This record gives sequence, C-alpha cells and structure tokens, in this order.
Amino acid sequence: MQRITIAYGDGIGTEIMDATLQIMKAAGAQLEYDVIEIGEKVYNRGIQSGIAPESWDTLRRNKVFLKSPITTPQGGGFKSLNVTVRKTLGLFANVRPCQAFSPYVKTHFPKMDLVVIRENEEDLYAGIEHQQTAEVIQCLKLVSRPGCEKVIRYAFEYARAYGRKRVTCMTKDNIMKFTDGLFHRIFNEVAAEYPDIEHNHFIIDIGAAMLADKPERFDVVVTLNLYGDIISDITAEVAGSVGMGGSANIGDDFAMFEAIHGSAPDITGKGIANPSGLLNAACMMLVHIGQSAVAENIQNALMKTLEDGIHTGDIYTEGMSNERVGTQQFAEALIERLGQRPEHLKAVSYNKEQPPIHITVSPTKPVVKKLVGVDVFVDWTGANRNPNELGDILKELAGDNMKLKMITNRGVKVYPDGLPETFCTDHWRCRFVSLDSLLSPVYQGTGAARPMQPKDIADLLTRIDNAGINFIKTENLYWMDGERVYSLGQGE
Repeated sequence: MQRITIAYGDGIGTEIMDATLQIMKAAGAQLEYDVIEIGEKVYNRGIQSGIAPESWDTLRRNKVFLKSPITTPQGGGFKSLNVTVRKTLGLFANVRPCQAFSPYVKTHFPKMDLVVIRENEEDLYAGIEHQQTAEVIQCLKLVSRPGCEKVIRYAFEYARAYGRKRVTCMTKDNIMKFTDGLFHRIFNEVAAEYPDIEHNHFIIDIGAAMLADKPERFDVVVTLNLYGDIISDITAEVAGSVGMGGSANIGDDFAMFEAIHGSAPDITGKGIANPSGLLNAACMMLVHIGQSAVAENIQNALMKTLEDGIHTGDIYTEGMSNERVGTQQFAEALIERLGQRPEHLKAVSYNKEQPPIHITVSPTKPVVKKLVGVDVFVDWTGANRNPNELGDILKELAGDNMKLKMITNRGVKVYPDGLPETFCTDHWRCRFVSLDSLLSPVYQGTGAARPMQPKDIADLLTRIDNAGINFIKTENLYWMDGERVYSLGQGE
C-alpha cells in the first residue's frame, strides 16, 4: 500500500479529483491518502505561496503528490504554487505526453503521439528581475550545467524506457550562444551515450512552428523551461483537447502529478468537467510508484470509453459522440469498461519490469578562471543621451590597467563609432577590459601589463561614482581554461 499526498485544489478540482480517486479504487490501486489544502483559500489567509507551512512535512514524508488545479488570486504579491513546489522539492523535469485520440477527439493530427520534457527549475523562471533605470527592467536567464544534464539525460532515459525512437532538442543558441548554447552542447554530449536513440536539434522558433503544423514528426522533445512551457501548451491544444492532458514533475526523491488545465471557475459545481487530464496524470503517478498494471487498465478503459462515444461536453461532437455525460457519469462509464481494451485506438502496454528512472549527473570539472574585464551598467541621460559624451568621460576613468572597449545600449554598440540613428535609453553597458588581456598570449603576465584583480573593479567603481555617474550593476568578464566565456559586442 502506497501513501500519497493529494490536494483538491480550487474550481473544478474537487469534482475531477473525486472522479479520479473513484476510478483508481475500482481499478485496484493500492493507495492511501493524506489531504492537504492548497490554492485560493490558503492565499486568502495571507500565505503568499498558496501552501501552508505544515503541509510541507506531509509532502516530504510521502514524496508523491497528486494535485488538482488551483486558482491564484489576481494582483501582485502572490507566488506561483507550481513554481514554488517545483523549486523547493527539486522537480527538475516536467513531462507532458500529448496524444491524439482521433477520430473520437477532434484533431487535425490523428497520428500525433509525442512527449515534451521541459527543464523545470532554471532559465527565466528563476524569476530574478530588477528595474534598474526609469526605462529599463532586466530579467536574468540562469542556466546551469547540472540542470541541463539532468533533464537531457532524463529525456533519453525516458525514451529508452518507453520505446521512443528519437529525442529532439530545441534551443535558441543562434542568439543566446552561452546559455542555450550550453544546453545544446550538453545535449550532443549525452546523445553520444545513447546510440540506440536518434537525436536532432531545431532552433525553437522553427521547432515550435513545426510542432503546430507537423507534430507527428516528433517523438520526445527536450528543451529549456520557458520554451517547454510554451510548446507543451501548443502540443496539448493541437492534440485536440487541453482537458485530456496530464503531466508529471519529476525530481530525484519526489514527484508531483497534475492536469495541465486550470481550475475552470466558470463551470465549477456544474458537474460537467472532464476528469481525463487529472486521470492521465494519476496513471503517470501509478507507473512511477510501480503500479503500472493498474495504470494500463485505466488508460485502456479510458480509450474504450472514448471509442464508445461517451464524451464530456468539451470533446462532444455531433455525429461522432453517442452520449454527452457529466463528470460522474463519465467516471461510471469508464469503471464499467475496466478490463476492456480499445478496438481502434492503440492499447497501452507497459513493461511491468521497467525499473524507475534514476539520473546521475557527471561531476563538474574544475576550471581555471582569469578575470579579464568588467561590464559596468550605468543609469545616465546626459546631454541628449549622446554616447560619445559618456564615452569620453568613462575613457578618462579607466585607470592605468584598463581600457574602455565599448558602450552598448540595449545590446547595440553605440561607442566608439556608433550610428547617430540608433535609439538610446537611459541604460548603458560600458565594457572595460584589462590591458593584459589585449596583449598577445606570449606577453600576458610578463610585466608589460599586470593581470587584473577584483580591487581594480572596486577602484573603477569608486572613480565612476566620484564622477557623478550612477552605476547600477556589474558583470565580471572571464576566460575559463583559456577560452572567452562572455558574449562579444558588435565589432569587438
């Protein structure tokens, strides 16, 4: 008997959870439940995360969480519960299967059967933002080597475990050469360890377009957090119904399972919600805890119910559906079909001997770091925001061991040799590089110029502040193992 944590959530959450638990019990799932409260009522008690502090003990103890959707109150000050749980419990992989149930659920892509595996903790969803000037706000994109490797390795292990033939990586590394470039590079490294699985890569914009137009060409897709959030919604929609989609959030020691749709307050209490999304998530949970035979039985009965034309309102279609039913009636019809297999849709069959997927990440190798410069970001308007005026001031402040290399505005080089047509905000990146780094490698460190030290940056900032210029941020520039690890400016 497996003890898990459940939460009824908000909106239609209670209705679809009751139906899901009823079906699992009828199918013979060996489960016991601890119930926690999450969502709107908790937010309204002044708990910004949407989950009470005492609930964490229950989650940690049981390590498996099945949750219904929640409602986050409108307005600022409220944190995303999903993001909080994912980060707190280390749920590094979000797994979303997207399958067409054609012709019983209307879709333009009857052969679609793919899985999106999304990195779940990093990227822009780190949620680190700062307003730095009156005109400019930044959001930090954080990508780590272990974070990339964990989700990519999980994607290949998932493909192998479920008989998938190809893993596709999607990034935007033609623009973000270091962050997305790291993800793509690690993908290639990991793919070499799985010669039995095909692999390829698409730039995210064309990849997303192809998912919307030719999703049957894909099998397993692995990508970064933001891209994965977007394309998993695209694939769920083109599969035919968001209401059918479930997802898993997988960590080293903990897992959370949920429907991908929201709490649907407009139909709450009407008894018409489709429980299939949460039910499919529950089946993923059953496989995760070693009760795959029960999951197989439920999913085959679900498809037989669809084949028999017993449909909730969201998928009901004249000429295809035989009976429009509510949540409870759908659950009862499915229970009647337990033990049956679909006649036209592909039946589910799990490898009952398949062990759980466990990921081991390679240790990070130490690197030799050399400080070679600093980007100083300043808030400056000056006379008509003339970058040449700012450059002339900063050039004199560089000191005896650095040189002002360039100034950019919104990523466009404006000094030296900028174009007068370029629009400039009040936010400027000013790149200072050490004189030592400008020498031929033969002469570096020979005394022609001394290596740069952190104190050089502190002294530079003091001079900038004394000149009345408001610096707002710095980013150190490094070589690691003799290679540049920062982006170059235009013409640099």
